[in-house]
Amino acid sequence: MKKIFVLGMGVCMVFALSSCKSSKQSAYKKAYEKAQQQELASASEQTAPVEVVAPVQAVTPVAPAQPKVVEAAPAGTRQEKVTVVSGGDQLKRFSVVSGAYGIKANAEGVKQQLQNDGYNAMVVFNAERNLYRVVVSTFDDRASAEQSRDSFKARYPQNADFQKAWLLYSVE
Repeated sequence: MKKIFVLGMGVCMVFALSSCKSSKQSAYKKAYEKAQQQELASASEQTAPVEVVAPVQAVTPVAPAQPKVVEAAPAGTRQEKVTVVSGGDQLKRFSVVSGAYGIKANAEGVKQQLQNDGYNAMVVFNAERNLYRVVVSTFDDRASAEQSRDSFKARYPQNADFQKAWLLYSVE
């Protein structure tokens, strides 16, 4: 009698556990299929609308427009919109950048090192690239900025990071 009872309980346990497993699998399968349907629906919403094209008509010639002059960064510089985070009031048009960091604390550490060495360093933030840049010095003209960059590199010949210093053309 005891053996039959234990055997019966074992069979019940096997059925109970096997039924739970299949329900979990089916729940996962349903969730997966629902996600696929949502993905397909969003993909079909993102398709470009059909563009209606009007027939070409003859047009009288118009005098060519004057080209629009767009202020761009001079060759050899990077043009970015940055905001001062710490260490200075404002940037001038050209700045010497010693490095870029994703973590503000790293940029602040380099700024502090440069300030201890006598530079008027500051940290600026480029929101578009989400990077903190350490500015060594800032100038109104490019020639002064290039000279400062070259003297900065000459002062730290063993520092490979500082040897990559570059010019930033600040966009307002």
